[in-house]
Amino acid sequence: MTLRLAIVMAWRGLRANRLRSLLTMLGIMIGVASVILLVALGNGTSARLNSQLEALGTNLIGVFQARGSVSEGGRSQPLTDQDVEALRESTEVPRFVTVTPVKQASAVLKGVYGTWRTSIVGSSQDYPSALNRTLDAGKFFTDSQVRTGARVVVIGPRPVQELFGGIPAAALGQQLRIGSQMFEVIGVLEPNGQQDDVAVMPITTARTYLVGGGADNRVDQLVVQATGQDAVPAAMAKIERVLMDAHRIDDPTQKDFEVRSNLDLLEQYGEVTAVFTLFLAAIAAISLLVGGIGVMNIMLVTVTERTREIGLRKAIGARRRTVLEQFLVESTVLSGIGGLVGVALGVGLCVLGARFGAAFGDFAPPRLSVPSVIVAFTVSLCIGLFFGAYPAKRAARLRPIEALRYE
Repeated sequence: MTLRLAIVMAWRGLRANRLRSLLTMLGIMIGVASVILLVALGNGTSARLNSQLEALGTNLIGVFQARGSVSEGGRSQPLTDQDVEALRESTEVPRFVTVTPVKQASAVLKGVYGTWRTSIVGSSQDYPSALNRTLDAGKFFTDSQVRTGARVVVIGPRPVQELFGGIPAAALGQQLRIGSQMFEVIGVLEPNGQQDDVAVMPITTARTYLVGGGADNRVDQLVVQATGQDAVPAAMAKIERVLMDAHRIDDPTQKDFEVRSNLDLLEQYGEVTAVFTLFLAAIAAISLLVGGIGVMNIMLVTVTERTREIGLRKAIGARRRTVLEQFLVESTVLSGIGGLVGVALGVGLCVLGARFGAAFGDFAPPRLSVPSVIVAFTVSLCIGLFFGAYPAKRAARLRPIEALRYE
């Protein structure tokens, strides 16, 4: 029997029992569609996280106060303005593009149209370039305003939404009471999905009016901008050397600061999302397993129903291999058609999700993966072969005389 004839006979057998064939294929269809859709959702989530981190800058390095570690003298030194100057004035290679101090606080913004509590960031004039932020309206404060401690503030999209109806131009020039002082809004940041609920002011102003009383020279974080992504490892090594010298630390295990880059976060998120995607695919594969069991069940029923036919074919000369191939082809066609329908369903859901996902708020649209489509369809064919093997082998082993007497 040729393969073409076996496929034709299998198709006729499926058409003879349409409802039963459809119910059998349903498990395969759901399994294949689930694998494609869930892998696409995992890829979409991964792509969203990666794009957000890349928007922050893959050449950025953060320096933080370490927790739980102290120097040999038993004292943990905070990060200060002296550390900022040490990094800026270092002549070692590689050079840094910017070294930006960050002082953090929280305060209530009181305006004419309402109040809103937000995060306060005290920084330098390099803040926009260091953190890849752009302005939607207005301008950022200058070095002169940092040195004089000017009472100016640049607010993020969320305070604009809450206090000025979401209109950036309406916020410019307005007065906001922060703490006990009035501040002028000189700029509005564009949204980046990460740090939108924020108000940025000169670090000297934040120290004078919100934290430290003006005499504090400590910073909560340093943001160092390397010349490029490839220069990040060397830049991190340089930061550790400079700050260990500034803090008089000889043993690297006793550093009182931590150096982390966005590349590290990108790798960590990549590992997490890869495991997450694999987990989703494993869950979807359970549906394929259930569908395979359904294929085996139906093929066993088919063998039982066609026992006399098998006996007749073997009586007129059909070999065991021919009967085996016929039922293997039939089970493979059954699961293959289910796989094709499942592929169409999964791809269709991915396309719809990518097109209309934005309507559901902060939803990461699925990103279709061609390898997942190929693998899912291939697995559906393998399921037909694997779960159809036992019924086919059982049919091939039937003795002609016993099969002909079966009722």
